[in-house]
Amino acid sequence: MTETIVDKTDTAAEDAAALATPYLSQLAKQFRAQDTHGQWDGKSDAKLLEAFILTPEARRALPIMGDPDPETLWRMEQFFNAVGLCIERATKVMVTPMMKMSHEGFGRQVLLAGRLVVVNKQLRDVHRFGFPSLTKLAEAGTKYVDEGVAMIEKFREVADWS
Repeated sequence: MTETIVDKTDTAAEDAAALATPYLSQLAKQFRAQDTHGQWDGKSDAKLLEAFILTPEARRALPIMGDPDPETLWRMEQFFNAVGLCIERATKVMVTPMMKMSHEGFGRQVLLAGRLVVVNKQLRDVHRFGFPSLTKLAEAGTKYVDEGVAMIEKFREVADWS
């Protein structure tokens, strides 16, 4: 049986590159803005964002059906709030997040700019919300940001409507 050996320096370099993305920088700022008592002052951004990492083993350990806990819902809100703020910075158009969630973990997350829906995400299995690595977290957030910016650029007159 052959074991796969993961080079820790490669992982550290990938994590450093992911943390340098505008999206993860904004997500870390979102977390720090919620810290009213200074508990996270000494923690690195990587340490703060560990809550978003859900390894395949940890995901398998979770039940297929389950109710999301408040902490998971809060992290999901922070994830999409950071997407909205990145879109705002890129387009100079205010973006409003809205989430509707059932107690079973099914729902919808939308980000609105004016009368335009710039991100529309159907949510399911929210109790299993997480990413296998910081790189995947950065890729997911950046993808939503890019899609939202493209939508505003395409329909600017609807997004600017007030």
